[in-house]
Amino acid sequence: MPRVFVQGRPVDSYPRPAPEAGRGSVRRVTEVGEEVLHRPSRDVTEFGPDLAALIDDMFLTMYVAEGAGLAANQVGVDLRLFVYDCPDDDGVRHVGHIINPVLDPLDPAGRRLLDEGEGCLSVPGAVMDVPRPDRAVVRGLDKDGNALVIEGTGYFARCLAHETDHVNGQVYLDRLSKRDRKEALRQVADRRDEVFARRAAKTKALTAS
Repeated sequence: MPRVFVQGRPVDSYPRPAPEAGRGSVRRVTEVGEEVLHRPSRDVTEFGPDLAALIDDMFLTMYVAEGAGLAANQVGVDLRLFVYDCPDDDGVRHVGHIINPVLDPLDPAGRRLLDEGEGCLSVPGAVMDVPRPDRAVVRGLDKDGNALVIEGTGYFARCLAHETDHVNGQVYLDRLSKRDRKEALRQVADRRDEVFARRAAKTKALTAS
């Protein structure tokens, strides 16, 4: 079994951080409550150097924030797009981006829900259990406009579903009970300063020339 998949295809190896990050600039991560996170994002209709540069910026920002995925609205850009560098439950690394993603519906009879811890870079410091299917299939495009199908299981399936929620204007707090949402926001209040200190240190480490 290959240990790395890039854009859904097996490769022998891939640098960490991904090369895209070396071309990018760090952007501010939006936080829960900001409007751009709570409405469906616009379809990407223009492909070219500006889109490629946004993807590079998103990769670097994701690494600085120590995330496994990042959607464009999490850097304040109203477009249906996310990037990821995420392991599955077998330790296989998945790296890539997907534009205008759509999550395939799963047959309820054949799906298995996993109720496991989930965090979000836009909800800094909080981790809550969220039920998600153990398998996900996302269809969309790459930065050149080519059709793309990405499949994931376990933790990577959770990442694909989480990021697709983002482009649809949902954060994982929307899937929690009122009590659990309140607990998540309490965790943010307690840990936000610590999270931002780590991000500042990571920015220096990853952008030092």
